[in-house]
Amino acid sequence: MQSFESNSAQSKYEKALLIGLIYDDQTEEQLTEYMDELEFLTNTAGAEVLKRFIQKLPHPNKRTFVGSGKLQEIKEYVELKEIDLVIFDDEITPTQQNNIEKELEVKVLDRSNLILDIFARNAKTAQAKTQVELAQLQYILPRLRGMWTHLERQKGGIGMRGPGEQEIETDRRIIQKKISQLRGKLKAIDKQNQTRRKNRGELIRVSLVGYTNVGKSTLMNAISKSDVLVENKLFATLDTTVRKVVFENTPFLLSDTVGFIRKLPTHLIESFKSTLDEVKESDIVLHVVDISHPQYEDQINAVNKLMTELEVIDKPTLMIFNKMDLYRKKYFDEFLLPEEKADLEKQLVSQWQKRTNNQAIFVSATERENFEEFRKRVIDSVRELYAIRYPYKQSFY
Repeated sequence: MQSFESNSAQSKYEKALLIGLIYDDQTEEQLTEYMDELEFLTNTAGAEVLKRFIQKLPHPNKRTFVGSGKLQEIKEYVELKEIDLVIFDDEITPTQQNNIEKELEVKVLDRSNLILDIFARNAKTAQAKTQVELAQLQYILPRLRGMWTHLERQKGGIGMRGPGEQEIETDRRIIQKKISQLRGKLKAIDKQNQTRRKNRGELIRVSLVGYTNVGKSTLMNAISKSDVLVENKLFATLDTTVRKVVFENTPFLLSDTVGFIRKLPTHLIESFKSTLDEVKESDIVLHVVDISHPQYEDQINAVNKLMTELEVIDKPTLMIFNKMDLYRKKYFDEFLLPEEKADLEKQLVSQWQKRTNNQAIFVSATERENFEEFRKRVIDSVRELYAIRYPYKQSFY
């Protein structure tokens, strides 16, 4: 059993406590990585993490997720530091949530609820707002019992956005009816999107996909000269942005999609499938990777897993390893000779070219590094598809 203190100074933000379990075949290193991501999510939502509690158990406690002794330790810290909310890295059951809240007398969230809160904050279009509300209601439905009693003593903040107590009463049938209405609304929006996609004509479609915060929007801006929101936060953008791009008289459509993440709530994936249809409709996928992230390979695997679920893993794909400038700063010792740095970088590139069958490109979107090769590879891929699909349209290529 371990606890990790944060050096963060107290601020006006809600004070949060993170809880994680090492169980099954999960290692301590993996949990630390998940907890780092959970802290980033918490910061993105607008809270300050004061401490992490970690416990090793064969499996989660059915009543309180953590053991009784650990829960008492958490309660003492909550009272000492006047903690506002406690966040669990794994999804907790409605029963566990109720039991923990009764014991701690503060808001209790899990990773799913936290992600939903961030999505609710960032939803801008009618489609994104509808998708988020649907996911929230699906999350809330099994948690109705005792929910509104503890809401009475909570005064807003993280985890409290979205459908309010007045709108969704504790009547299960009302929520189910609302869910049905939202699904109908999403179907109508999806039909509009399908019509819009059909009206784009015969242009080749290229989609940017990748883990959240890998620099997709920055790359989108650099390629298309559009003005897509760029922030160092998770899920800064939720809506798919589509722009027409012309490289050397070769036109194509470029779309930026919502970032992927591990442990993404199932109902959230379901709600956002219509947004991800842009990927399913695409002809070429640009899988963007933050090469400077210490767990970038795990992030690649997480994206590939979701791509497999969406049945788009077999589409022509270019791996775009972004943030090479940060990679060098992080991993190249300042005392290394230039030729040694060049040799290490050459080894990295060679390794991934072998693993991707020469479908890897290393760039820095912010520095526009290696953009000529990047543009050439994209143009070649687009022109190749035009030549196969529309051999009579010489003007495209």
